[in-house]
This record gives sequence, C-alpha cells and structure tokens, in this order.
Amino acid sequence: MPNIKSAKKRVLTNKRKNEENVLVESRMKNSIKKLEKTIKNGNKEECQELLNTTVKNIDKAQNINIVKKNKAARLKSRLTKSVNNIK
Repeated sequence: MPNIKSAKKRVLTNKRKNEENVLVESRMKNSIKKLEKTIKNGNKEECQELLNTTVKNIDKAQNINIVKKNKAARLKSRLTKSVNNIK
C-alpha cells in the first residue's frame, strides 16, 4: 500500500478507470456477439440496427485505447460485410 498521498490517489483513479475500461470492453464484446447471433438468424433489418450500435461501441472502445485502431477497423469491416451478405 502506498504511503504518499499522490500515490494513494493514483491507486484510486486507476481502479476507477479499470472498472470503466472493463465495462466498455464487455459492452463491445456483448454487442458483437449479439450481432453475430442475429446474422445467423438472417433478419437483415434487425442486423442493420444492431450494426449501428455495435460500430458505436467499437468506436468508443477505440477512443479510450481499449482496442487498437486497426483491430477496430477490421471488426467493423467484417461485421458490415457479413450484414451486407444477408439475403
């Protein structure tokens, strides 16, 4: 346990940021899973709505450096491609 006041504060802020990062990452992963499940069912209109929210969640994760920009682009590209291939 730290003794210096600034180090104690740093421990608290790191904990708070970690909780936020875990929340954003899990929200992103859950939306991706939900979208992939809907793609398998083949409902294109519902997939379009879920794609918008999923892309928004991926962008949020990228903006706070949970996901690197190339991985975010790759995820968005693959999901968009699979939604567009639904007939």
